[in-house]
Amino acid sequence: MASRADNIASNLNLGNFAQATELRQRIWFTIGALIVFRFLSFVPLPGINPLALDQLAQQNQGTILDMFNMFTGGALANMSLIALGVMPYITASIVVQMASALHPTLAALKKEGATGRQKLNQYTRYGTVFLCAIQGYFLATGLESYAGQQGIQAVVEPGYMFRIGAVISLVGGTMFLLWLGEQITSRGIGNGVSLIIMAGIVAQFPTFAMNMFEGGRTGSIAPGIIIAFLVMVVGLILLISWVERAQRRLLIQYPKRATQRGMMQADRSHMPLKLNTAGVIPPIFASSLLLLPLTISSFAGNSVDTQSTFGGAIVTLNQYLAHGEPIYMLLYAVGIIFFCFFYTAVVFDPEEHAENLKKNGGFIPGIRPGKRTAEYLEYVLTRITVVGAAYLTFVCVVPEYMIAQTGIPLFLGGTSLLIVVNVTVDTISQVQSHLLAHQYGDLIKKAKLKGRMR
Repeated sequence: MASRADNIASNLNLGNFAQATELRQRIWFTIGALIVFRFLSFVPLPGINPLALDQLAQQNQGTILDMFNMFTGGALANMSLIALGVMPYITASIVVQMASALHPTLAALKKEGATGRQKLNQYTRYGTVFLCAIQGYFLATGLESYAGQQGIQAVVEPGYMFRIGAVISLVGGTMFLLWLGEQITSRGIGNGVSLIIMAGIVAQFPTFAMNMFEGGRTGSIAPGIIIAFLVMVVGLILLISWVERAQRRLLIQYPKRATQRGMMQADRSHMPLKLNTAGVIPPIFASSLLLLPLTISSFAGNSVDTQSTFGGAIVTLNQYLAHGEPIYMLLYAVGIIFFCFFYTAVVFDPEEHAENLKKNGGFIPGIRPGKRTAEYLEYVLTRITVVGAAYLTFVCVVPEYMIAQTGIPLFLGGTSLLIVVNVTVDTISQVQSHLLAHQYGDLIKKAKLKGRMR
């Protein structure tokens, strides 16, 4: 059922877009910031040999580095200044968010309102710098130890000066992206960090589309597979667009209050519970945990004897955890389901919401305030999380199955589609909100003019 805001937004006149000067300025600022982000993804780290980068990217296909490269828009494959992207910030924010739900001190900060959130954001930034420094150092040392075919070194002059310069450059690049994301959020349109991630994913789509259609032209990919892939992508986009806006609205009743005319009136509102409360975090966590041992074993496999017991174990691990293998897909689905329930429990506390309702005098009709309300909220949330986990599992496993059956190097998986569709829907909603505010502003101005003419 469409809400009142959705009905109003559907009746908006897009002709007002030309008159909404502030909205156009925000959109142009967002486009300019994303162009700067794309330019930075091609600025390499000092001291990198570009001839060895292509070999390194091909060697790490299907590993966790390949997934991070997708989120950075190819910046990791280019070893640019923003090779780490905003993933350290995402990781740090998730860790702080989970810690604030488990640690009493951080939980108290979370309840302090704007001041507490500002303090938690400061901790998140400290964690981002720390993670960037660690990841940057390991990335620099890994590049120093890599030698491609014909003895081509990835680093021209290895040493401590290269490591220090690489760490400083990577930390500065990530923090600049965070600043750029904040500028987009405040002066542009949409969520800045989310738009940067989406821009990195979408930037790789033309290359993938050209390779796929080139494969169809040369005959390496059957036309039926290309059609099936396009149908699958369109179907998943429609499914994500429909489910991500699905909500379970719980009716909230407030006590009767006296109005100005002396009548008693009861206020009503709704508590919206999203069907997919966890968002895109479960597939990201599940895929990261599965690809991490595969990446470690792949690096270790280059330096161990495959005839030994340890080497045989590494080869076996790589075989069973490869993309499309039944064990990989089973563990992937189980990981998504587990993190759906885990992260939902972290971001939504039924007892806290029940206590807030009780303080404000609100209650759910037929449910007693306090403990009974918390139990009812947990009851409803558990059941909609089951549907949400099944939906996420379907969206993420179907592309993996498509890869296994067709052999197409599909970078636009379920996680990428979730991010792109969610960010697009959120940005369009904000554009509609600005147009709606502009339309209301015009109505107020007309009403004032009519009042003066009288």
